[in-house]
Amino acid sequence: MPQHSIPSVSRTLADFVAASSWVEVEAQSLEARRSILNFFATALGSARDPVVIAAIRALAPFSGAATSTVIGHSEPMDALCAAFLNAISANLLDFDDTHPETIIHPAAPVAAAIFALAETRRLSGHEVLTAFILGVDVECRIGNSVSPRHYARGWHITSTCGIFGAAAACAKLLGLPAEGIANAIGVAASQSAGNVENLPTGAKNVSVGNSARNGLFAALLAQQGYEAAPRAIEGPLGWARTMGDQPDLARLLDGLGRTFEIAKNTYKPYPAGIVFHAVIDACLLLRKRIAGRIDQIEQVTVQGSALLLARGNRPVNNERDARVSIHHCVACGLLLGAAGVAEFVQETVIRPDIVQLRQKVSAELDSEMRDGAARVTLRLASGDVLTETVISPRGSLAAPLTDRDLEAKLREGVRSGRSDWDADRVIDAVWRLDAVDDVAALLQSLRPLLRSSTSNSTLKT
Repeated sequence: MPQHSIPSVSRTLADFVAASSWVEVEAQSLEARRSILNFFATALGSARDPVVIAAIRALAPFSGAATSTVIGHSEPMDALCAAFLNAISANLLDFDDTHPETIIHPAAPVAAAIFALAETRRLSGHEVLTAFILGVDVECRIGNSVSPRHYARGWHITSTCGIFGAAAACAKLLGLPAEGIANAIGVAASQSAGNVENLPTGAKNVSVGNSARNGLFAALLAQQGYEAAPRAIEGPLGWARTMGDQPDLARLLDGLGRTFEIAKNTYKPYPAGIVFHAVIDACLLLRKRIAGRIDQIEQVTVQGSALLLARGNRPVNNERDARVSIHHCVACGLLLGAAGVAEFVQETVIRPDIVQLRQKVSAELDSEMRDGAARVTLRLASGDVLTETVISPRGSLAAPLTDRDLEAKLREGVRSGRSDWDADRVIDAVWRLDAVDDVAALLQSLRPLLRSSTSNSTLKT
């Protein structure tokens, strides 16, 4: 069959998105709300982080009509800015959801974009959830087609693929026909960017924010008649090949409309890279076994896959390094017996006892160990050698967080993020999202009232 007669990836995905309604996706509603609850939890936990505040200050002078909620704050901003800010805050602590096959963090790009757009028009919870589920499917399917080479080559896959999900979801909310949705996906291909080298810095979050903002922008351009090349993803000079990959189209399209990628989503109990969760779990188990003999630890050996070593066998200079460090995760688990937000802040990172224990840790490749698993071995001064192996860490598909775990995570996010938002109101709002007639009114009801014209104003501080 001639190449030109085969439907393009953009059009095939667009046909699926355009034809899908609440009836087709309703079975995924609970997982979608779990993902959105986790999205709010992580965004609230970072809402007042200096990185987010700096971004607000940079954008505020150029913001348009203040239509859309900035999570954790009282003052809204325009939809494009709100999408950017909510995506960076949701991703900032490395605490957001994870699609295991690609290591994409699906919610931040898609949820940030659709909630910002939803506040500019009266949309129901059914419409927003439908768009969210379809957007996550698009971003993760495109990610599937280039994984794992895409990430290994240095592309930050949440950013590079998240923009496609945001574009498709926003185009769906705008009511665009299949042709318009395909154009939105194609326009997104021209804006896809983000590199792994920037993971230890705030620059990583810029690309995640851009994936949400520019995905919304792509949909708005398509609404105005912008066109894109039909094969902007898979063409000879298209997105996948210019980024170094021959896309696996069978993997991208397999089960389209029958199975949904959001069903594979996982949620983190620890604010660190997903590949370090097994290391933390193993160390927590070992801490119980050595019963306080921390001072007897002479050496710690961590064995895991090439991905674990590539991501985490690094020096630790700051809290961002710590979130992607094998050595720091070991120190948290063994010395502190915890790995929450407080264990990764700068004050903890530079503690002399933490630094000393990190220096006793070495990492080794175990080519038989799958990604996400780890083996930790302690050698004590007594000569004892203790080992724990964790294949399915807490929060994985095999050991998922419960709804109550996610609620607790959101409450902790409100506390650690120093937000004046009401945690119980947010939790209630998310769980009943499928029954809401006006998502804009719901979001606006979550924002605390400004106490005065100047107080509680991030833009003026």
